[in-house]
Amino acid sequence: MVSKLSHYDDLGSARMVDVSGKSSSVREATASAFVAMSENVIAALATNPKGDPLETARIAGIMAAKKTSDLIPLCHPLPLSHVDVNLRQCENGIAISSTVKTTAETGVEMEALVAASVAALTIYDMCKALDKSIEIREIVLDRKSGGKSGDYIRRK
Repeated sequence: MVSKLSHYDDLGSARMVDVSGKSSSVREATASAFVAMSENVIAALATNPKGDPLETARIAGIMAAKKTSDLIPLCHPLPLSHVDVNLRQCENGIAISSTVKTTAETGVEMEALVAASVAALTIYDMCKALDKSIEIREIVLDRKSGGKSGDYIRRK
């Protein structure tokens, strides 16, 4: 376990972590989210007048991963080698999974989380006219590999 937060200096001021001394390595992270919605909204997905919510959300998630450092103040801009966003219609909503890969000095956990989050928000945006009570739930890091801290797999 880390003994102190890395985004603060010794005086408690926020800072971007200096990764210049770290070696580049292959890093990958997978995050997920769930968009809970009624059967009526699920049934209406195919006829949404705004277009296909799932395909639009997939593209939005990919774009969001690439813009993570513009959204999260202390994130490093990273050369992403792959972003994959999958959406699966379930009985009670949409399950989202995003996987991001890079070869860099720091990991891509935030990029995977941002991709899943923005994909979920896009589904909400495209379906809110039918039901404002749609819920975005369970935005989590499922796994990550690479880097000094090693591998992580979320316990379910």
